[in-house]
Amino acid sequence: MSSRIFRDDLLAGKVAVVTGGGTGIGAATARELARVGATVVIASRKKDHVDPAAAGLTEQVGRTVYGDLCDIRDRDSVNGFVGRVVEQHGRIDILINNGGGQFFSPADMISPRGWDAVINTNLTGTWNVTRAVHDAWMGAHGGKVVSITMLTQRGFPGMAHSVASRAGVEAMTRTLAVEWANKGIVLNAIAPGYIASNGIRNYPPGLGLVEKMQSCVPLKRMGTMDEVAWMITHLASPAGDYITGQTITIDGGKDLWGDYWIIPDPEDLKPFELPVEPWEHFEK
Repeated sequence: MSSRIFRDDLLAGKVAVVTGGGTGIGAATARELARVGATVVIASRKKDHVDPAAAGLTEQVGRTVYGDLCDIRDRDSVNGFVGRVVEQHGRIDILINNGGGQFFSPADMISPRGWDAVINTNLTGTWNVTRAVHDAWMGAHGGKVVSITMLTQRGFPGMAHSVASRAGVEAMTRTLAVEWANKGIVLNAIAPGYIASNGIRNYPPGLGLVEKMQSCVPLKRMGTMDEVAWMITHLASPAGDYITGQTITIDGGKDLWGDYWIIPDPEDLKPFELPVEPWEHFEK
């Protein structure tokens, strides 16, 4: 099956790594990159995620999509994985940092263990893979790095741990885009809004949050995983060669308008008074 947007040989000869590539946006991205000619290796820390996904993607695109195990929190695991990719495929031209995880919780209910787990996965894990790919290939040959974050500009109530880690990834992306520019490495981040993907399952049922999501988006719909995958592919292609250090938001206008976190008014909400200087006079 060909891409709906790009030509079939757009990324022919390129090797792409997609962490968290077994489900959701990662799987959609792996599928799109493979459709346009890249050799794709997906990674997951769970064998029962990566093996069925690699087989299923291979069947869908009609060319081999490879799968391997990698725990992005563990530097030895990351270095071993990246080393195997370079040994087996000769290079890594494209890195998609999609591996991550979080859970919905009010900030005052996040345990120290829960906080550390999310930061270690989303921020440190992204650094671990980015640094390993730099050291193994891109530092000497250049390449493209795209990291998946989330809407960070207005905060993200219910996800304090995740939004902190994702904002860190965006800052890291801006910094590395400058430090590594002379090495031919282009780095960007993509901040998806409300996307119809498996990530929605992280929102607890019963609070009505999922039902409110579409109403909080100016375009009045959820985004699709393909829409995110298309932007990733654009950045990974020659069309993205002069875009670096940016965070591109794909959210239907969500960060411009709309709120789902209700803050009730206090019972004793007092009326406000406009200050008036002694020399000002207004007609009543």
